[in-house]
Amino acid sequence: MPPSSIPSPSPDFSGLWIPLVTPFQHGAVDHAALSALTRRLAGDGVAGFVVCGSTGEAAALDETEQLAALDTVQAAAAGLPIVMGLSGYHLGKTTAWVRRLAEWPLAGLLVPAPHYIRPSQAGLLEWFRAIADASAAPVLVYDIPYRTGAALTRETLLALAEHPRIRGIKDCGGDMAKTRAVIADGRLQVLSGEDHQIFGTVAEGGVGAIAASGHVQTRRFVQVLRLLAENRLAEARAEWQPLQPLIEMLFAEPNPAPLKALLAHGGSMRNELRSPMTRASDALRERLVALDARLSRP
Repeated sequence: MPPSSIPSPSPDFSGLWIPLVTPFQHGAVDHAALSALTRRLAGDGVAGFVVCGSTGEAAALDETEQLAALDTVQAAAAGLPIVMGLSGYHLGKTTAWVRRLAEWPLAGLLVPAPHYIRPSQAGLLEWFRAIADASAAPVLVYDIPYRTGAALTRETLLALAEHPRIRGIKDCGGDMAKTRAVIADGRLQVLSGEDHQIFGTVAEGGVGAIAASGHVQTRRFVQVLRLLAENRLAEARAEWQPLQPLIEMLFAEPNPAPLKALLAHGGSMRNELRSPMTRASDALRERLVALDARLSRP
């Protein structure tokens, strides 16, 4: 039976999802560091993990490396759900990869628009529907026009919500009116993909976030989302406001360089990225270390 004819599950993407960095050691994926990082985050109350997203430098990993990273995270995730990121612009190759990923017990696929091509809205509908038809797992639409060059309109997102396997959106679209419309429609779960917009998106009715910043100060991020879910806005705001300078610094230079610098300082991994990504500046690293230390004090 083809995946599109199988009754769709009812996933819940609520809470804090971590788009994992990919640690490297002397040019190779550092699976020991990736496993330890996953175990630590799993113990900090996160909802699940995204493997091979942009924070994971997936564009610099070949298919064998991506699947090996997925296996490592799955073994270390303590049963937490895993979403696999993917990207591309060749529909046939992308759907073939999606069908191969059916061999893994994934909670979902995180799927952006095809990069570079900049198709019409009709083309975007064809792209996402074809991938959803091929997928054995629910699909999260990754709306991130500044990476793909293609903006999904409100009408396109609501049309995609009709597909039984398209169940949510990672929202980096930069249009709060569109975000509100999707939340109000109710068919897609909305997760903030811009870390500085977590509070506003969830307060408006979003279900959570896929947030690179959550690698650090993880329990505080988890607590913010928990308090928002309980409508305890004042308490959530008190936890959230000290995190805003941290988020700003973590994205002051291209992600994940600042994040890797901070994690490396804490001993979680080497401060290593794959070209053309480069390490964060020393000045930014020192500011991040000092701020994280202040936030960690009782």
